[in-house]
Amino acid sequence: MRRWVMILKLYEYLAKGILAKSGIPTPPGRLAMSPDEAAAVAAEIGAPVALKAQILAGGRGKAGGIRFADDPEQARAVAREMFGADLKGFRIDRLLVEKKLKIENEIYVGIAVDAAAKVPLLIASAQGGMSIEEVPEKAIVKRPIDITWGLYPYAAREVVRRLGLTGTPAKQVAEVMIKLYKVFRAYDAELVEINPLIVTAGKGPGEEEVIAADARLNVDDYAMFRHKDLPTVEEGTELERKVRAIGLSYVELDGDIAVMANGAGMAMATLDILSRYGGRPANFLDAGGGAAVEPTAQAIEVLLAQRPKAMLINIFGGITRCDDVARAILWVKQNRGIPVPLVVRLVGTNEAEGVRLLQEAGINAYKSLDEAAARVVAAAGEAQ
Repeated sequence: MRRWVMILKLYEYLAKGILAKSGIPTPPGRLAMSPDEAAAVAAEIGAPVALKAQILAGGRGKAGGIRFADDPEQARAVAREMFGADLKGFRIDRLLVEKKLKIENEIYVGIAVDAAAKVPLLIASAQGGMSIEEVPEKAIVKRPIDITWGLYPYAAREVVRRLGLTGTPAKQVAEVMIKLYKVFRAYDAELVEINPLIVTAGKGPGEEEVIAADARLNVDDYAMFRHKDLPTVEEGTELERKVRAIGLSYVELDGDIAVMANGAGMAMATLDILSRYGGRPANFLDAGGGAAVEPTAQAIEVLLAQRPKAMLINIFGGITRCDDVARAILWVKQNRGIPVPLVVRLVGTNEAEGVRLLQEAGINAYKSLDEAAARVVAAAGEAQ
């Protein structure tokens, strides 16, 4: 059975706690585990406040995971609505209640591992507050960091200059970058980012403040033994965790065609080809590594439970045997039913036997992935 790597990915409130200890300013606030606690925090720090769902997913604001309240009673009412709600596949069970800040400017600052260059990479943009993937490349400043020497102040100042910052905010942002790199190294991070790093107006020129309004910290899996004091959280929605428990790698997407393939590379190629033909994959599912009949059948059942418009199973048999996959498909068909159009591409080890088993059950198996992809996209379109 394949080992699913646990990701040491911290909630925002935990990441902010580490940043605060490192000298990076964060908003006043603390965690609330109930509506009454949310009201108490609002009274303690003073309204207005922001109530922020603590989930391991980006885009919370657009999805309704960040809301505001003008007084403690409103904070209690808003918290009641948020607790227990589903947000991007996660159940909200904790809220970070923070002082609502007056924002003058938003900046993105992050440090990540550049896998190709094998060095830390400082990434910054004057267009903070949005996913860095959505920021135009020309608006992003990147600077590799020599891990032997670290991030020198002059290098941070150069990045800040390229962002167009001046005066007090420029000095403070440069200081945040240096401290952020120290966090990156101290915690063996894969990624540490502040988005947005906000600039408040202050009482006048020279009195602006730079504050980390959000924070993200992911620690390298292989360094977890050095950070046993940090809580580990398995990333993923309830469905993703369910499939991983079977021993398969699974990620939910937002399409309507369920996908199963053997091997991560094969699965990615399948998603790409589906997109080329105008299809919208509902998931990534790697059933490779010689998955047996039972877990394969369980995975098919889980995919069907999501009510896709069609399903594509793409198998290039090596360790995974085509006849085992065929038997898994037939078991589900006979015992649970397959209520959506099913398209199978079956090539490789025990191919002839797998194809024979499927054909006897009235299921056609394709050799060409392009042909299979075109067919399943058409089937999904007909199901609308």
